[in-house]
Amino acid sequence: MKKVFLIFSVLVLALVCAVPLQVRAQGRAKSGPDASTVRDPELEKDSLHNLEVARHYFKLKKAYVAAIKRCEEIIAGNPTFARMDEVLYIAGESSLRLADNRGKQAPNLPADKLRDDAREYLSRLVQQYPESSFTKQVESDLSSLGGPKKPEETNKQ
Repeated sequence: MKKVFLIFSVLVLALVCAVPLQVRAQGRAKSGPDASTVRDPELEKDSLHNLEVARHYFKLKKAYVAAIKRCEEIIAGNPTFARMDEVLYIAGESSLRLADNRGKQAPNLPADKLRDDAREYLSRLVQQYPESSFTKQVESDLSSLGGPKKPEETNKQ
């Protein structure tokens, strides 16, 4: 009887200790879509792949046009993506850098439109994900663009 109780106690303890590790791995964004949002695992996997490619284009290749296209694909196809804060950050910063003629690809839009797009993406980031780790990084960029757009001005895609 003592052995059964001991084994049962060890199993319960193992389960209790394992749960917080799984809970912490659920995502970085502190706000945004409702936490009870049911996400399609295949769509999340596809969006994560697109985010990894966009991150590669953004950080390593300086291919900002390609990074924006990947981000826009995520925004259009999976608006409740768990890492939407990073998607908005990459899209906004890529647009801003293209407006300043930085990067290895020629922009396909005028600089004013790119700045407006950057302000749009970065404003959505600040408004929808105020606890994101990217929020502090974009505040100076937004102030140079005229500050964040008001919620009614932002295009909810």
